[in-house]
Amino acid sequence: MMTTRTPAGASSPRFDRFKTMLRGLRVSGMCVFYQDRDLAVLMLENAPDFWPPRHEVMQHGDRAIFDGPVLERIEATKRSVLAGGQTARLEVPVLNGATPRWFEMTVEPDADHEGFINGLFVTAVEITDMIHREQVLKTLLREVSHRSKNLLAIIQSIAMQTARFSGSLEDFLLKFRGRIQSLSESQDLVTNSNWRGALFSELVDKQLSRYALGADERIHRHGDDCYLGPNAALHVGLAIHELAVNSAVYGALASHSGDISITVSKRAENGAGEMITVVWDERLSRRIKPDAAASRFGSAVLEKVVPVAVGGAARYRIEADTVHYELDIPDAQFEH
Repeated sequence: MMTTRTPAGASSPRFDRFKTMLRGLRVSGMCVFYQDRDLAVLMLENAPDFWPPRHEVMQHGDRAIFDGPVLERIEATKRSVLAGGQTARLEVPVLNGATPRWFEMTVEPDADHEGFINGLFVTAVEITDMIHREQVLKTLLREVSHRSKNLLAIIQSIAMQTARFSGSLEDFLLKFRGRIQSLSESQDLVTNSNWRGALFSELVDKQLSRYALGADERIHRHGDDCYLGPNAALHVGLAIHELAVNSAVYGALASHSGDISITVSKRAENGAGEMITVVWDERLSRRIKPDAAASRFGSAVLEKVVPVAVGGAARYRIEADTVHYELDIPDAQFEH
């Protein structure tokens, strides 16, 4: 003989609606309590573990959980709901030891068919993780704003110096576009490092990639690699770009007869930590007249913009068959 089971439902004697709702509250993490018009707690279910014991909350009400301005704000909100009948929501902290944990509280009036408010339904859901994410996001947005302003200031400085030493609009646009592209490439390295900065070797690779492919025999590197902070990375990348452009037009990168030596060295400064010195030594592919070359090889970016931006000093020398550039970068501009 075939038998059937009665589906669990409202008619089933085993179905406990109240128990099911309590289980749902525990899973959702929602705390529910009921308060009368005097704000006495008549019911409390699913309170967080770190809250005071149930009997303390039932005896002392909100004062068992909150204190100070937070308690005043909560009581004022609840009395407002009792008076006006409008649901209210507020975010409040509850101390877990010395650490605040945040809850979103919803306060709803319990009104009868005549509109008389008998008490309050109150729910509390923890939102500590959400508050933390919002704080992190705000911090990141402030940092992005700060760095964006710095980058705009750099671009403005480059634009002014480029305009000052350009003979025509076409000349200005050519130089300015190249320098902005240089900044963009260095900025990519900084962004990929989560704003820590960039290795000097990475900056050199980026800035020379358009003029020297792979292991170019004309380029020799010596000394220590170093990790430059964001500000130094952008400006040192700009200096390498400027030197590379000059070399590609007039110097070693314009032919196969010249060469470039790039050296990085560190030295201790008395009471001021370490100093990094970057040296670019270039043997030109053909002899030039230094005085005539100064207008072509000379650059306000190399001599003024970059050293001022990193708080260091630069030395730039052009001779008949060589170009020599030194840039000192103080300890504060690089990562250890």
